[in-house]
Amino acid sequence: MMNYICFECHSTYPLESNIWKCNCGGLLNLEFEKKAVDFTETSSSRNHSLWKYIDALPFEQEDVWQEITLGEGGTPLIKIDDNVYAKADYYMPTLSFKDRGAVLLIAMAKKLGVERVVADSSGNAGTAIAAFGARAGIQCDIFVPESTSIKKIAQIEAHGAVIHKVPGNREDTATAAISMVETTGAFYASHIYNPIFWEGTKTYVYEVFEQMNNKMPEAFIIPVGNGTLLMGAYIAFQELLANGQIEKMPKLLAVQAEVCAPLMKAFVEGKNTVEPVEHSGTLAEGIAIAAPARGTEILQAVRETGGDIIGVSEESIVKARKQLALKGIYVEITSAANYAGYLQYVEKYPELKDQQLVFPLCGAGLKSN
Repeated sequence: MMNYICFECHSTYPLESNIWKCNCGGLLNLEFEKKAVDFTETSSSRNHSLWKYIDALPFEQEDVWQEITLGEGGTPLIKIDDNVYAKADYYMPTLSFKDRGAVLLIAMAKKLGVERVVADSSGNAGTAIAAFGARAGIQCDIFVPESTSIKKIAQIEAHGAVIHKVPGNREDTATAAISMVETTGAFYASHIYNPIFWEGTKTYVYEVFEQMNNKMPEAFIIPVGNGTLLMGAYIAFQELLANGQIEKMPKLLAVQAEVCAPLMKAFVEGKNTVEPVEHSGTLAEGIAIAAPARGTEILQAVRETGGDIIGVSEESIVKARKQLALKGIYVEITSAANYAGYLQYVEKYPELKDQQLVFPLCGAGLKSN
């Protein structure tokens, strides 16, 4: 049995209900029966995609996903320093980590008989939804801020999606998308509101665990805007812990852009809810979220792992991008914030220099203007 379950009041809804939030206004998580992944089996599998972890995913082995997959997942770990690895998630069909969640969400939409989806995005999630939507024969309406990189917009349009450019910030874009969802009854393929997306992003951690010979790094450094990757990672931690495959959760060390850091502010102030901040603009468009809808859940996840949230300056992001490029790694500007975050974290916690750390390379450099 698979249901949406409200984070606030714990009401449950079948997936067929096509809702995107609870009647009480609370946001939805996903509950279904999961099996432990047999890593002995997956490590020798000829399938290198994220679908080799099918036992932990909300699909059957013989299912609609087989017609929709583009081979996403199975991305390499690149050694950066002695104990530091970068997971190159830009080695994906649409050149970003968002393919992990988008393929699951679109496969589920297809399974539910959905013909039209609406999504809002700063670019990468929209591209991923558009690509897998095209593959599934589903019409996609993608809402983006009008300031979105022209390269990302071109990529979305190439997959046949209808682009809706919205004046204003990322929050204005979400409001416009939700308005269309409520007017048309279309399926809201949101990487923020629909928890099926996280079932895909959690495979990031499953892969790292397997690549490190069934061990976890001491910490994952993760960029946070809406928390798509962080919440997926946290779900994976919970599952591996429940299955007795790890003894404790690694730390979640989150990174925000200093000029748009509502989560860092709430974390530092010891709050459980996040107040929106004034959005003054950041080069890291992928994490430029002034009012994260899942703020309470993100704070809870970071605190439960003994983690932290820091902000990085615009100057350090630009510098980090150049430094990575000189190591042979060309990433979009948002991804450079992760490396800037790593450099700041080892300064803040010198003991991290002797611990294994992993950070993601979320998007390819060609995506940035």
